[in-house]
Amino acid sequence: MVKPVNWGVLGAAKFARDHMARAIHEAEGARFHALATSDPAKAAGFRAFAPDIVVHDGYDALLADPSVEAVYIPLPNNLHVEWTLKAIAAGKHVLTEKPIAMRAGQIDALIAARDASNLLVAEAYMIVHHPQWRRARALVAEGAIGPILHADAAFSYDNRADPGNIRNRPETGGGSIPDIGIYAYGAIRHVTGAEPVRVHSRIIRENGVDVFTQVLADMEGPEGTFTCGAMTSMRLPPRQEVTFQGAEGLIRMTGPFNAGLFAEAQLHMIRPGRPDHVERFPGVRQYRNQVEAFCRSLREGVAYPWSLEDARGTQAMIDMVLAGESTPWPPLPG
Repeated sequence: MVKPVNWGVLGAAKFARDHMARAIHEAEGARFHALATSDPAKAAGFRAFAPDIVVHDGYDALLADPSVEAVYIPLPNNLHVEWTLKAIAAGKHVLTEKPIAMRAGQIDALIAARDASNLLVAEAYMIVHHPQWRRARALVAEGAIGPILHADAAFSYDNRADPGNIRNRPETGGGSIPDIGIYAYGAIRHVTGAEPVRVHSRIIRENGVDVFTQVLADMEGPEGTFTCGAMTSMRLPPRQEVTFQGAEGLIRMTGPFNAGLFAEAQLHMIRPGRPDHVERFPGVRQYRNQVEAFCRSLREGVAYPWSLEDARGTQAMIDMVLAGESTPWPPLPG
């Protein structure tokens, strides 16, 4: 029997409690072993489903625990690089919540530390572990809709009623671009293998964070250049969809990011003169898939599907989005 990977979680974030810590607890080949929090009330929320976890009262104490082999980091965005480096220095494999850094150049230090340590270090970009995205990537690669001519992505939610949320605070690295722009831009890069060569963006900010961003980019990939549009917002009703338009048809994806929570993950392929093709992916646990993929990489040497270099590419596009800002649009009504 393969020894399970002992995991520790740095911080009692709500997302960790509701999703990732549960995924670690349930994943094959993993064991949710330790949590770092000084708040007994927050620890209780994790002990409700994992009563045997060890609770450390500080992040450094968890990193010093020799029984912890891998660490999941769900801290505020501005702390990701610091604690990822500390975890590597402590000899831990690391899965850090996205975005793993606030600028592409910061990821270079993570790559260097990973290479020097021979540890597995990755960004928790869970959609690449979902079969909906693997299928879209395979279809595009095999030319099912011909060369890509345009791709667009939309991701929005409304959190204006929660001003204290870390996504609404500039000092914690908030904003819609680092929170959900990383999905929109990274998904298009992942499926097409293309990188941006020119980016124009319009950004609306409130209290120092972007709350609405619209991007138009030229992407260059294996099959040539195509246009890309992306919209992200924290001030619009919930919306999630991605479309890839090729010379011979299109692929439309529903529930692409919060699969099963926002909507059922589906892939629609529409080609003129042929019956529409629909594939459904109910019940997939993409967070659990992510943990299991990480554990397989550690125990079996299986290649992990989202490297730090992949993360750096998306962060480089985010940097281009921020640099490509023109005259801001007027504030949204309401």
